[in-house]
Order: sequence, then C-alpha cells, then structure tokens
Amino acid sequence: MSLPEVLPSRAEVIARVKSQGKRLLAVMPIHYPRALLRAYGFHPIELWGPPDAPVAQGARHFQAYTCDIVVKATSFLLSGGADVAEGILVPHTCDALQGMAAVLHDFVHPRQRVLTLYHPRERREADRLYYVDELARLGRDLEELAGKRPSEGEWTEALATETAATTALAELYRDRPRLALGDREFYTLVRSREYLPSEDFIRIASAVQRGAPRAADGVPILLSGIVPEPMSLFDAIHAAGAAVVADDLACGFRRVYEIPERGSALERLAASILDAPADPTRGTPLAERAEELILRMTSTGARGMLVYGVKFCEPELFDLPRLRHYLGEAGFPMTHIEHELVSTLGQQAVTRIEAFVETLQ
Repeated sequence: MSLPEVLPSRAEVIARVKSQGKRLLAVMPIHYPRALLRAYGFHPIELWGPPDAPVAQGARHFQAYTCDIVVKATSFLLSGGADVAEGILVPHTCDALQGMAAVLHDFVHPRQRVLTLYHPRERREADRLYYVDELARLGRDLEELAGKRPSEGEWTEALATETAATTALAELYRDRPRLALGDREFYTLVRSREYLPSEDFIRIASAVQRGAPRAADGVPILLSGIVPEPMSLFDAIHAAGAAVVADDLACGFRRVYEIPERGSALERLAASILDAPADPTRGTPLAERAEELILRMTSTGARGMLVYGVKFCEPELFDLPRLRHYLGEAGFPMTHIEHELVSTLGQQAVTRIEAFVETLQ
C-alpha cells in the first residue's frame, strides 16, 4: 500500500465533510474529546501551525518568546486559512495556548466563535469531577453553535466510532515491528488523525499490511517532543543510521487513549484523556513519566531518546534536566534539539542527529 494513493488531502477531506452536512471545527493541540465533537455534528481539523504560515500577523499579538505553533496558527487564522470552520477550539494545553484563546476572544475577534477547554493538571477525584463539568460546559457551547442536542443514538455512535479509531491507532503502535511502513510513512499515517474522519482512519489503518516481526532498520531510538515538523526529520534520522521504534510525541503516542466502557458519556471521555500516556502538558509527575518512558524504551529496544522540541515550549523544557537524570541512571542517553516550526530541516539539526546516533552505535 502506498500512503499517498490512499490518504486524501486536507482540502479533499474538508470538501467531502462539508458536502455531508457536517460542521468543521478548527482545533488547536493537543487533547480534546473527539466523540463529544462528533456527537454534536462537528468534524475537527487540527492546526499544528502550519509550518509554512507567515509569522507577521500572529507575532504582533504575542511576546517574542512565544512558541511557533501559537504564532503561526494565529497568523493562519487571521489570514483566513480556517474560514471554512464554524468555530475554533483552543484547549488549555499550556500558557501560550491559553494566551492565544484570550487574544482571539478579547482582541482579535475572528468570525468564528472561540471555544475553550481547561484541563486539570492532576488526577484526583476532584479533578475528574471538574473535568466532567468542563466537558459539559463545552457541550453546551457546541449545542449553541450547532443548534441541536445529540440524541442517545448519536452519542452511542460517536463513542463507538471514536473508540474504534483510538483502538486502530493503538494497534498501529502495537504492530509497529510488523508493518510494511518506514518511519516517515508510519508517522504520516499516525498524523492523518489530525484531519481524517475516523471511519477513514480506521479503514486505512486496518488495511496496512502486517507481516512477520522485523528488526529495526538502524539504531533504535525513541523520539519525543510536540510535533515532528518538518516530516523530513524522519529522512534525516534514517540517513543517520537510526530508526524510530517508539515515540513520546504529543501528536503521536500521547494520544493513544483508552475509552472506558462504564460510566456516563462525559465520564468516559474525561477518563480517556486524564488516564492517557504520560504528558508534561497534563502535569504528569516527572518520576511517573520517566518510569513510563524507560519501560517503553526497554520493551521496544530503544537505545536512547531524541527530544525534538519546539522552541520556547515551557512544559517540555521544564522536564528535561531531571528527565535526563532519570534516563541516564537507567542507561539511556538523551539529547535535545530545539527547533522552530519550519518547512525545511536545518543542517544544524541534521548534524546533531548524526552525532547522537554515532554515540549509540
């Protein structure tokens, strides 16, 4: 299977979804309740920049140390790039995104309605109760925007479909050694969740050929960070003689959710996000995150961790010094490459990747 032949473009998906009578919602990273959006008739199109968006329009609204994802997404929105959407959902992933929501809502006033979702940073019972209330609040905003309330059947269908899609994503990761996909193709498929309808993702993910388990095509590493832009990062890793056998990407494994079978719809959605893999943007204790990463690296054979981090991403940067200590004690080297959201991988990053891989050989 050749992914370019089966993966439609974002423009094609947008046109098809609109022709089916569904509404579009532009969604910022990282965590959000897809089944809730689906129940109200909205299809999410995620904005992770994009890398080729100009910065001028967005930069005038933020400090110079604001991450590129926020600045470029704001520029993209102000230039009309998401005019097809009826709303903009900005989860409280970090202070920068919270600031973006405030700028859009209080100063810029885009045509679309700005919706927010505030995640708790712990997993106590009080946090779970709060998050259920927060999801209910988002539901009321979606109801007002859509002019409808989901029926029981629509809720059942939304939960079933999104559960199947998250299961398909988890199976891709589980079957990674058996897939007839290189690293770049694998992560192109994983990231298609950012815009594909869940039915399409399930169909395409299930159709990927599975064979006998095979060894990694290079020195096995774990890739961490927010988003692997540009995607030519995987070409550079392969050219350096390494292979990504596991990840801790915000757009990847951190969103391998498990939707519980019991509880109300909102309780199940709240649990799926609160109990997702370790993530500094959700306040996972550092020792717990390190334990998860060490277990993942041990089980996949990764020899070291490459952190490819967006410049000025504070939740990621806060963890790195102690994370390096924990991993080092377990025998796993770690290197950090800070990057801007650009369309071309810089030579300095390529050289750093080559040097890191050499230390692991």
